[in-house]
Amino acid sequence: MVQEFKKFGVVGLGTMGAGIVEVFARAGFDVTGVEIDGAALERGRAHIGKSLGRARDKGRITPEEHDAILGRITFTTDRERLGDADFVVEAVPERIDIKRDVFGDLDRICPPGTILATNTSSLSVTEIAALTGRPSLVVGLHFFNPAPVMKLAEVVGTVSTSAETVAVAAEVAKRVGKTPVAVGDRAGFVANALLVPYLNDAVAAYEHKVASREEIDAAPAEAAGLPMGPLTLADLVGLDVCLAVMDVLWEEFRTPRYAAAPLLRRMVAAGRLGRKTGRGFYAYDGAAQAAEELPDGPVALAVRSGEYGFGLADLLLAPHIDDALRMVGEGYATADDVDTAMRFGCGYPKGPIEMLDERGAGAVAGALRGIADAGLAPYAPSPLVAKLVRDGAETLR
Repeated sequence: MVQEFKKFGVVGLGTMGAGIVEVFARAGFDVTGVEIDGAALERGRAHIGKSLGRARDKGRITPEEHDAILGRITFTTDRERLGDADFVVEAVPERIDIKRDVFGDLDRICPPGTILATNTSSLSVTEIAALTGRPSLVVGLHFFNPAPVMKLAEVVGTVSTSAETVAVAAEVAKRVGKTPVAVGDRAGFVANALLVPYLNDAVAAYEHKVASREEIDAAPAEAAGLPMGPLTLADLVGLDVCLAVMDVLWEEFRTPRYAAAPLLRRMVAAGRLGRKTGRGFYAYDGAAQAAEELPDGPVALAVRSGEYGFGLADLLLAPHIDDALRMVGEGYATADDVDTAMRFGCGYPKGPIEMLDERGAGAVAGALRGIADAGLAPYAPSPLVAKLVRDGAETLR
């Protein structure tokens, strides 16, 4: 079925949408990129042009490939130009009212067999599908930023999505060079549901004066070989994005695990969103940011001394690993899918289940109990971790 697809469409040419257009065009497909007005269209065109120009200048593509890729892209503000599209990806802002408008138009404009995919990272794909008269042909296809670089694509099926649609979306992801992970429609899917609570834990640790920003960043990065620390990563992702994901997780699960750290909410209210605003947990606009002394409160001393049987890296990584095991234990994703999602979607050298392999279930459970005993969070090991400990098994493998 994918071999018969000739024309793709992308609605929304912000950073993600422009990247998705580039991904399809690089893979040899004709793609139409649609924006709401001329100014937004030109911003999207410029983003793609800059990205491809950089790839050409660095020798990653030849001048001939550069021109051929651009030649496969059509830019327009007219959604009606998608009337012959076989597969359309929506990548507009994360507001259901905007998506309602887009999917209403796509349902009317596109042929009855056209698959409509949403790149949403936080909204319900089921709710989006219900905006159309073709829910069996609506699927989540969640790319990661920057789309031309990151290899993961989460393929999200709903209770209404046909198995064939999910299979086609996964095959499309493969054809454009991505590694697909197929999951059900649940808040945060795999990668965001694991990554953002980990970032939120780091914010909470800083708020509770457990350690300095630099120590909080260094500990898990060094312990797990992560490319950057959690506060630096939160600044890169955008604190507003982190807060939005935490609030979506809270709305779905209503457990303390998914309560946004008060400091995260205050930072967003203050407009300190991270790199994109020049200020977050660190300064990026050249402004001086006062050096902070290492906090010396009782909680900090307990963690630093290991009084409760865990260290700073354990404070952040043990709940992160446990979240992954809870996801596996609930049957939402396999251990391999969890590790694939975090390696290809978040740049982890090893996924959370591989981290478990290194540490062992007993150590993870012990750290979680220590965190609870220290009063830092009400962590009880997930049922799967508890079962591993009871069975005397240290890993799932």
